[in-house]
Amino acid sequence: MEKTILVSNDDGVHSEGILSLAKALKKLGDVFIVAPDRERSAASHSLTLHRPLRVTQISKNVHAVDGTPTDCINLAVNGILGGILPKRPDIVVSGINKGGNLGDDVTYSGTVSAAMEGTLMGIPSIAMSMAARDDFNFTQASRFAVRLVRLVLKNGLPKDTLLNVNIPDIRDREIKTYRITKLGKRVYGDAIVEKTDPRGKKYYWIGGDNMKWTGGKDTDFEAIANGYISITPIHLDMTNYSAFKEIHGWKI
Repeated sequence: MEKTILVSNDDGVHSEGILSLAKALKKLGDVFIVAPDRERSAASHSLTLHRPLRVTQISKNVHAVDGTPTDCINLAVNGILGGILPKRPDIVVSGINKGGNLGDDVTYSGTVSAAMEGTLMGIPSIAMSMAARDDFNFTQASRFAVRLVRLVLKNGLPKDTLLNVNIPDIRDREIKTYRITKLGKRVYGDAIVEKTDPRGKKYYWIGGDNMKWTGGKDTDFEAIANGYISITPIHLDMTNYSAFKEIHGWKI
């Protein structure tokens, strides 16, 4: 039986990254796109609970949802969409995101959260991002996605674990290969930009410019900086076990 591959993202259903990814993955099975109807970057793992969700069919096997990436996975997997998927997905692939999702970024990322939602549902899931600012080579990134997805379809993933994949900017160099990495630590610095509108009222932009990071050897940041694809296994259990005994001994 053909594998069923569910593809989503946070850049929107018409994003070049998701279209390139879906096209490449068709050689591995039946591909279904269920993605936001517009950009939902930094939506994190939010669900839409305060209003109804609308679904629009764009073309065969392509549907847009006026909600978050997490909404999209939830609707598709739980079968609310009236049998769009012939069966439960064999894998969820989120991306390919325009821009990296490295270190602390994973807590904000709708791309990563779509894969996390799939993992919560017991489906092997991968988030894919391009750590570039422009000139996104989605074709090359999609070819790597096919290699990785084929392997995960064959071998599965450890329980409660998703893969966060970042592909470096390849304008001036070839990708060397890949590294299995851990999350680094992004240093945001002065991430708030204050401006004044024509009426004299202040407004603000959130977001830093330069990629500064710490964490050292074997981090996702280090891999990207050195021209390697970064593959970071992320576990759903966020318990800090090293602090467990210390805090357990507190007298509150």
